[in-house]
Amino acid sequence: DYLLYQNYPNPFNPVTKIHYEVPSKSFVQLKVYDMLGREISTLVNSSKDAGDYILEYDASSLSSGIYFYKMQAGNFSAIRKMVVIK
Repeated sequence: DYLLYQNYPNPFNPVTKIHYEVPSKSFVQLKVYDMLGREISTLVNSSKDAGDYILEYDASSLSSGIYFYKMQAGNFSAIRKMVVIK
């Protein structure tokens, strides 16, 4: 199954890890949004082989607050909340 885990640590300053799984080769998009739904950054926008992935996200350019990250792959979509504290 496709899986998007909660980032760790959360809350964080300034770096966190985002873990996701892809069951078969798929085009994956992973983006970060602010509270108003504006896209902040694109973390993944490529085809990924089946597997387990962990990426580090550096939010040092962001202000303190609540942000969301969304993964889309195939017909899977999931959103998680993360908190930046400075």
